[in-house]
Amino acid sequence: MACTHLDQIADVTPSSSGCAACLAQGDTWVHLRMCLTCGNVGCCDSSKNRHASAHFREVGHPVMRSIEPGETWRWCYVDDVSV
Repeated sequence: MACTHLDQIADVTPSSSGCAACLAQGDTWVHLRMCLTCGNVGCCDSSKNRHASAHFREVGHPVMRSIEPGETWRWCYVDDVSV
């Protein structure tokens, strides 16, 4: 199956230098993900707060990417596939 949401990817920059929600809470994260629709930075599902997935569930932006050094992969939450 292919991602059907590539048209929702924008030229965005990270909204913060870490998980925005964890920073606001004074919490920590494992890995960072960036929404490719709005640039929101959230923590991965291995982090206790799972803010990247929560962002998808709250606003419906489908595609995110890893912003970890050396990683370039992207993921579509809706289609459940690598992009």
